[in-house]
Amino acid sequence: MTSDLTLRAGAILTVDLGAVVANWTQLRDRVAPAECSAVVKADAYGLGVARVVPALAAAGCRTFVVAQLEEALAVRQALEPVASNAQVFSLGGLPPGYEGEFIAKRILPVLNHLGEIAAWRAFAAARGEVLPAVIHIDTGMNRLGLGPDELDDLAGHPEWLEGIDVRYWMTHLACADEFDNPMTGEQRERFRGALARLPKAKASFANSSGIFHGKDHHFDLARPGCALYGVNPTPHLPNPMRDTVRLDARLLQVRNCNAPMTVGYGAAHKVTGPARIATIGVGYADGYLRSLSGKGHIFIDGVAAPIVGRISMDLITIDVSGLPETVAHPGRMVELIGPSRPVDTVANEAGTIGYEVLTSLGRRYHRVYTS
Repeated sequence: MTSDLTLRAGAILTVDLGAVVANWTQLRDRVAPAECSAVVKADAYGLGVARVVPALAAAGCRTFVVAQLEEALAVRQALEPVASNAQVFSLGGLPPGYEGEFIAKRILPVLNHLGEIAAWRAFAAARGEVLPAVIHIDTGMNRLGLGPDELDDLAGHPEWLEGIDVRYWMTHLACADEFDNPMTGEQRERFRGALARLPKAKASFANSSGIFHGKDHHFDLARPGCALYGVNPTPHLPNPMRDTVRLDARLLQVRNCNAPMTVGYGAAHKVTGPARIATIGVGYADGYLRSLSGKGHIFIDGVAAPIVGRISMDLITIDVSGLPETVAHPGRMVELIGPSRPVDTVANEAGTIGYEVLTSLGRRYHRVYTS
């Protein structure tokens, strides 16, 4: 029995860490002299925090952003051997009773409402210390962050920030990937107006797409996420980022079919003539979205083979009638995501966005990391 997992794996997910680093470096240079952080929430958008974070830290990244405390703890662990002095933001606020965990693990809480500000202030007072935090100002998303009324209250009561070292004021963009949408400019002006009313501190504004709106959107700290992983931050223009993932899978079986046969659950695909149907051992349990059923494509030797029938939990069926048997045969590796099918193409076919495709990548793939 071979010990080479790449030979026995049904599917191989290759993550190009060099491309992730190159994408971050490009964005870092674009926002300079502002700092460029890295958003690594959702396990580095599905690519793996344990490998992505050390690679970015070795390249010089010193600020990492996640959504939840548990993610922040994983990032801190990944950083310890490489850049223990890096800072980690947790966007999801301050879980009651876990204030001490933020201090012990050197994680910056992002405070999203006045109640969290009051809790952090009280915790600082109890310790007799000034404690760092990031404070989120909502400028139009209406999810997390201080709304207009809370902003007015805070601006009128600067003493509510006693004991808090505000490292950054931040906001989040709603429509930055729509370059003709005026909302990004409106949010920028709301943010500037808020900063003028609050104690001075650094500011964080731009996400991946926001970076490409120009220098007046960069402020002190940019927070790119999807662009690091190869998703196009400038839709409808050529993608300036490098692809970071490739997904290949083996053909398990190839069979001859003819009318009136059907394929898959629900007999969703009806065979209309002589056809060769190949089966791949990947399905929605692996994050290959069910919405691609009957409309996505797989590439073999640069030739597109359409997905036919429904994608099931473990299997995909494709029509390889147009390919010779010497090319489409059991054991042959085929491309599900890669040069012929970038993640944005897969997302468009699935009716979603590249973020969902990446963060849905399953745990059954054999993962290979390259640099």
